[in-house]
Amino acid sequence: MFQTNIVVLSAFALYLLMMLAIGAYYYRSQQGLSDYILGGRTLGPWITSMSAEASDMSGWMLMGLPGFAYSIGISAFWTALGLCLGTFLNWHFVSRRLRNYTEVANNSLTMPDYLKNRFHDEKNIIRLISAIFILIFFLIYTSSGFVAGGKLFQTVFGMDYFYALLLGAGVVVIYTFLGGFMAVCWTDFIQGCMMFLAIVLVPIVGMLSFGGADAVMSRVASDSPQLLQLVPDTSMTGVIAIISAIGWGVGYFGQPHILVRFMAIGDPQELNKAKHIAMTWVIISLAAAVLVGLVGKVVLDTPLQGADAEKVFLVMSEQLFPPFVAGLIWSAVLAAIMSTASSQLLVTASAISKDFYNAFIRKDASDKELILVSRITVLVVAALAIILGLDPNNYILTMVAYAWAGFGAAFGPCILLSLFWKRMTKNGALAGIVVGGLTVLIWKQFAWFGLYEIVPGFIFSLIAIYVVSKLDAPPSAEIQAEFDQAVSLKQKITMLKGNDEK
Repeated sequence: MFQTNIVVLSAFALYLLMMLAIGAYYYRSQQGLSDYILGGRTLGPWITSMSAEASDMSGWMLMGLPGFAYSIGISAFWTALGLCLGTFLNWHFVSRRLRNYTEVANNSLTMPDYLKNRFHDEKNIIRLISAIFILIFFLIYTSSGFVAGGKLFQTVFGMDYFYALLLGAGVVVIYTFLGGFMAVCWTDFIQGCMMFLAIVLVPIVGMLSFGGADAVMSRVASDSPQLLQLVPDTSMTGVIAIISAIGWGVGYFGQPHILVRFMAIGDPQELNKAKHIAMTWVIISLAAAVLVGLVGKVVLDTPLQGADAEKVFLVMSEQLFPPFVAGLIWSAVLAAIMSTASSQLLVTASAISKDFYNAFIRKDASDKELILVSRITVLVVAALAIILGLDPNNYILTMVAYAWAGFGAAFGPCILLSLFWKRMTKNGALAGIVVGGLTVLIWKQFAWFGLYEIVPGFIFSLIAIYVVSKLDAPPSAEIQAEFDQAVSLKQKITMLKGNDEK
C-alpha cells in the first residue's frame, strides 16, 4: 500500500506543480485589477469555453452526478438534460449580449458592477445586495468543492477527513491567491481537458472489463431493473421530480463564475465558436457521468452505501487502472474541484473588494490595494467554507444544488431581463434579486411539494421584476440609449460575421 501511495502521490505532485507554476507565472504578469478579475478581456474561444465548463461542472460532475446515477439509475438523465439545455441557452442568448453590455456599461468588471452600471445605481444598493447573496451562496458552493476534495484525499490516501479537507482547500487557495483570473482560466483549460478524458475513459474501460455495454446493461436489468426506468414514478411526485431536475437548467443565467467568462473574451465574434466547443464538452461529459453510475453498479466489488455512493468514480478508477494511471485520473477529480472552487473564490473576492470595499469603504482605493483586499477575502472565505465542510457525511450534490438554486433564482431573471427588456428598472432589479434569493433560502427549509427551490425562486423573481418595473417610472433616456447601444453593437457584430462568412 505504501508503494502504491508513493506512485499515486507522484502523479498528484506532477499535476499540482504544473498548476502552481501557472499561478506563479500570472502573479508576475498582473498590472491592475482588470487583469486580476477579468484577465484584461483577452481570452480566446478555447480558453473561454473550457474555462466556463470546467468552472461550471466541478467535482460534482465526477463525484456527485455519478453517485446520483449510482443511487437512482438512468433517471439522473433528466438532470443532465436540464444542464445541457441551460448551457446552450446561456451561450446562445446571454453570452454575446452580456459581453457587449458590460463594455458599454462603463467597462463593468463584475456582475454586481454590471448591474450597478446598467441601472445607474449611484447609491450602490444593487452592488451591496448582490455582494451579500454572492457571499452567502458561494460559501456553500465553495464548501461543496472542499468536501469533494476531502473525500478524494480520504479515499486515495486513507487520510483523516479533516486533514484531507485542509489539504484540498490549501492547494486551491494558493494558486487563486497568486494568479488571479488568468491563472484560473488557464488551469481551467487544462483541468477541463483532464476532466473530459477521465469521465469518458472510466466508464468505457469499466464496460470493456465486464464484457461490453450489452453485458453491463443486461446485468443491471437483472439485478436492479428499476435503475433503467427513465420515469420510475408516474405519480405527481415523479412529475415534480422531473420538473425539478430539468429546472437545473435555468440556474445557468445567474451563475457569476460562468457569466464572468463571457465578459472576459477578447473578441465577441469568437463566442459562437466557444459555444460549439462548450456544448460538445458538456453533452459528452454529462452522458458519461451518468454512465459511470450505471457501470459502477456492476463493476464494483463492494456496493457503496449512503454518501459513499459519490465515491463511485474514485473506487472504479482504483479498481480498473494501475496506480500511476489511477493517480492521473484522480488528479482530474482534483482538477474539477480546483477549477470551480478557485473561480468561486475569485468571484467572491472581486465582489467584496470592488462591490463592497471600493464602493462603500475606500472609493479612492488603488488597484494594488483592491487586489490585496481580494486576496485577503480569498483566505477568509476559504476558512469559512472549510468550517461548513467539516461534516464528512455532507452530500456534494445537495450542497451544489442549494447554491446553484440561490444564484439561479437571485440573479438569473435579473440578468436575462436586464439584457432583453428595456423597460426594466433599478427597483425591479432589486426586487428580483431579493425575492429570488429569499425564496430559495426559505423554500429550502420547508421543501414544499418536493419541488427544487430554483423553480419557485426563478418564477417569483421574474414576477417581482416585471410588477415592480411596471409600477415604477420608465428608465431614463440615458439608460435606454445605452440599452440600444448594446443591442446595436451585437447586431453590428452579427452583420460583420455574416459578411466574413460570405
